[in-house]
Amino acid sequence: MTLIAIVLALILEQLHALPVVQVVHQPVAKLSGFLERSFNDGRYAHGVIAWVLGVVAPALLLLILYAYLWVYQSVAALLLSIGVLYLTMGFRQFSHYFTELQDALRSGDIDIARRTLATWRQHSGDRLSSSEVARLAIEEALLASHRQVFAPLFWFAIVGPVGPVIYRLADLFKRHWGDRSDVEFGQFGSFSRQAFAVIDWLPVRLTAFAFAIVGDFEDAVYCWRTQANRWADSASGILLSSGAGALGVRLGLPFAAPAQLDDVDDIRPELGLGEEADPDLMQSTTGLVWRTLVLVLLLLALVWISGWMGG
Repeated sequence: MTLIAIVLALILEQLHALPVVQVVHQPVAKLSGFLERSFNDGRYAHGVIAWVLGVVAPALLLLILYAYLWVYQSVAALLLSIGVLYLTMGFRQFSHYFTELQDALRSGDIDIARRTLATWRQHSGDRLSSSEVARLAIEEALLASHRQVFAPLFWFAIVGPVGPVIYRLADLFKRHWGDRSDVEFGQFGSFSRQAFAVIDWLPVRLTAFAFAIVGDFEDAVYCWRTQANRWADSASGILLSSGAGALGVRLGLPFAAPAQLDDVDDIRPELGLGEEADPDLMQSTTGLVWRTLVLVLLLLALVWISGWMGG
């Protein structure tokens, strides 16, 4: 049932992209705002309570519902799994931006490329060169493919539909609370940041290893071992260094015009080996991500076949 649900959810998502902002991000933002107003007094313990109410409580309700359907209505359980995957993962949540960027760069429309990247990242970058736009686009695509496809798939395969729900909610609460550094926010968001790091620890490494398998394995492993710890965020460093090595592209690197992106640290160590980013390497990135998905599906199919033969 796991493999069937994943394949059907992927097909559904390709046929009709989910309006993820309206259906997922905005409701979660309202919930996080309500919990913050209700519990945030700057203390760590209250951040734990709010996170449990925002992440664990919905997941527990889903688990109870799924367990009931699994016993009494297996078809409904399958439909529920498909619906959960449709809400929590999908290429179309980011791939259209990547395709538009690639087309704009190929046609030389750097202004359109800059605006598209700004819309995608929700941050301006009107002085970026074409290579810098391509570099940021590849970085965003590698990170998004993990967080919006491969990590939810991993947790779904391990614990069923409750897994991707916990992952997606933990990711969003970490963005709303854990990434805030203003003094008045206190320690309220610390637990959301720590919890997501634990939840994402194994999926990050599995995705990075999968990038290496379907790309240039030797360079991917070398870059992972020698460059990942240079990046400010360790999880992102692992994914970007492995992906850059697998693709043979140079990521990171300072910008030609300093401090042109308010959300990007000026310290951007070089990741990867080989060429400067360009539209051709963006196409290679698309191929890398799809090959990774095929690898994941093949592994799940082998597990399913071995279980069926063993049963």
